[in-house]
Amino acid sequence: MPSIETAAKLFDHLDFTHAVQTFMNAFQAVSTFAIRRGLLDVGLRDHDVLLFSGLMDSSSLFLTANCDTVYFITFLDVERGPVVMEVPPNVLGVVDDMWFRWVTDVGVPGPDRGQGGRYLFLPSEYDGPLPEGGYFVSRSRTNRLLVLGRAFLQNDDPAPAVTAIKRGLRIYPYRPGATGSSVASFLQGRGTFARLAPPAPPMKFAEGTGLSINTIPPNDATFFTMLDAAVQAEPADALDEELAGPLAAIGIVKGKRFHPDARMTKILTEAVALGNATSRTLGLRARDEEGFRYYDRTSAWMNPLMPGGYEFLRPPPRVGKTGVELAPNPGARLLNARTQFFYVATGVTPAMAMTMAGIGSQYLGAFTDSQGRPFDGAKYYRVVLPRNIPAAQFWSLTLYDNQTRSMLQTDQRFPRAGSQGYPSPAATPHADGSTAIYFGPARPTGVPEGNWIQTLPGKGWFVALRLYSPLEPFFDKSWRPSEVDEMT
Repeated sequence: MPSIETAAKLFDHLDFTHAVQTFMNAFQAVSTFAIRRGLLDVGLRDHDVLLFSGLMDSSSLFLTANCDTVYFITFLDVERGPVVMEVPPNVLGVVDDMWFRWVTDVGVPGPDRGQGGRYLFLPSEYDGPLPEGGYFVSRSRTNRLLVLGRAFLQNDDPAPAVTAIKRGLRIYPYRPGATGSSVASFLQGRGTFARLAPPAPPMKFAEGTGLSINTIPPNDATFFTMLDAAVQAEPADALDEELAGPLAAIGIVKGKRFHPDARMTKILTEAVALGNATSRTLGLRARDEEGFRYYDRTSAWMNPLMPGGYEFLRPPPRVGKTGVELAPNPGARLLNARTQFFYVATGVTPAMAMTMAGIGSQYLGAFTDSQGRPFDGAKYYRVVLPRNIPAAQFWSLTLYDNQTRSMLQTDQRFPRAGSQGYPSPAATPHADGSTAIYFGPARPTGVPEGNWIQTLPGKGWFVALRLYSPLEPFFDKSWRPSEVDEMT
């Protein structure tokens, strides 16, 4: 029989273990909640749209966002009933629930295939009338949904995309028996009838470019307070029982007050420090056993979705001449891959983890040089992209702050380089077709403006390579960027 003192120590350890597990396995819920809180803090409600008409810059604290595309961000509220979202043509977006589980894609990778269309989102328990057609229907396990949309520049100009979004994006309640339901179905007793709805009210679009907004989850004990708020805002069955277990063990239960005492507050404070440090280590210095390296052990380029795909269960399917080849499901979720991904990124979709040439986008991240040394903001580095960069649309490199995992804040408003000439000059290739990009606190002599990204002494950073509409040489790895190594 354990003594009273021994039992107390073991229960402290048990609570600490549950709290660390909660931080690492529920980070994604706090991340979506923090994004919504950030929008609310700048005066936006659900169904209002934050639109970056001049692209996102480093003023915004947003996990690994790009400064290549026109973002539009909103939350859908289906708690009171189904909601319709009309999307314009030629966008690329994802709809995730409040636990960052994929619900559907919209635009180019979605069922409208870039032609635009109506999407109908249902609450989890909805059993009312549905339209006969005309809508792409999805059901949500949570009361709210996060919409992360992007549109592309035309000839280095974001204005056409901004105009299309403002004209074509509409969000409004679904009216059963109206559009999508025929009179014949009603007369045959197979449906309901309603008058057509009046035109949707005007949308509220708020300018995001240059906006100082914080969407980063906290890394102190308030993390658990925010997680409790996220749990209380959603149905009890919005998360799986096994995932809800550690939360309940530390006092976070739907419908109950979360009020840790002094002992538990001390444990939670220590647990969030360890959970954050462990998640940061997975995010920025993962071990080889995790399988994140995209090329081989000599390369620092990583893609955390490759081992387990968007569900963190199995590698993405391979699409070839014979069709789709599914990897076997080992029956175990890759928890470390999930923690790594959501610690540094937002939004998850199969389109981010598919191996189809010419569709979607692909990402590689370098968090150290080829020798495993972290990048020093006071030093100078270079990466060389060989000729014929495998991106049918465009490519880019973006720098991020190790602490915030958001765009690195320097005198350079847009910490990027790429093939587009907006919002900063396009990179200039060498005569042989290769392109060298330089990183350092000042632009090296003779380097074009578009080939340099500024760093800051005292600030660690990492870099993301994005390929939009990636081509086969990326997937078969016959094309490979150099390592990001210090210049001598």
